[in-house]
Amino acid sequence: MKNKLIELVDLTKNFDDQQVLRGINLDIYENEFLTLLGPSGCGKTTTLRIIAGFEEPSSGQVLFNGIEISKLPPYKREVNTVFQKYALFPHLNVAENIAFGLNLKKMDKSVIAQKVERMLKMVGLSGFENRDVTLLSGGQQQRVAIARALVNEPKVLLLDEPLGALDAKIRKAMQVELKKIQREVGITFIYVTHDQEEALSMSDTVVVMNNGEIQQIGTPTDIYNEPENRFVASFIGESNIIEGTMIKDFLVEFDGNRFECVDKGFPENEPIEVVLRPEDLDIVSPEEAKITGTVRNITFKGVHYEILIETENRTYTVHTTDYAEVGRKVGLKLGPEDIHVMWKMGTY
Repeated sequence: MKNKLIELVDLTKNFDDQQVLRGINLDIYENEFLTLLGPSGCGKTTTLRIIAGFEEPSSGQVLFNGIEISKLPPYKREVNTVFQKYALFPHLNVAENIAFGLNLKKMDKSVIAQKVERMLKMVGLSGFENRDVTLLSGGQQQRVAIARALVNEPKVLLLDEPLGALDAKIRKAMQVELKKIQREVGITFIYVTHDQEEALSMSDTVVVMNNGEIQQIGTPTDIYNEPENRFVASFIGESNIIEGTMIKDFLVEFDGNRFECVDKGFPENEPIEVVLRPEDLDIVSPEEAKITGTVRNITFKGVHYEILIETENRTYTVHTTDYAEVGRKVGLKLGPEDIHVMWKMGTY
């Protein structure tokens, strides 16, 4: 069982008359890669800044190893932050940038040299010690910023959209690097992003936020496959979201048909919402399926086709490697495990 490192208890934050955090409760564990995910303005960066000590909560507590720290200044906390703007010192070379915090602590020069060398190796920049930081690529500058934060051996590394300024290919490479670095140093990473793919590919735990509230906490698989409400289902990946009725355990009705499902625990005849992921729908002949329709549009997306199928009740989005020409009559096949039932917004 992992130890609880940080506890956020009933955190609220107001800026003037605007409430940006509305009662955040969150446990963060040792060696965890936790991502705060949500749209702009949802409160994720404010939450990170409160953990870092750059903001004070309006109410609630921040506990670090069980000790309340919400009034403690940033430099007294065992955390370091990496920002989207890397804030490297242009007049210092790579090694001097990384060593900056250690020099402030007046550490022995040989110890500093050892630590810097270890960090450069870890972030893949061995041999770059004397390089001018202004001549580095965005990805290399990012690595220097991470090394500078990690060399101080914090218990927690806070990362605020650190890959936001990088192009898509370097971003992907850095996602892999960051996860590898986190495993190597064995400390807690708290990561802020609005990029769903980034959150799902890197994290042990994803915290989905909206309007200053936590919508769902879970593993990437849980968040994707078992969204708890319409917001999570539509924000994470693409979804067909349909209103329906939970007839009884393991039986749901929508679009005029009844389907077996794997969900239970809802009252009988409860109005619910159903999530069908586009990749879980199979295109078959109309005779093989309860739902039938006509192909209205097909778009090639590289790995798959995105096909829009118009039925009597709605237009379904399907992702498939099979081609289906526009105008063709088709059926949509789905199994019990392809149907995910959620409480309707406002009823949970």
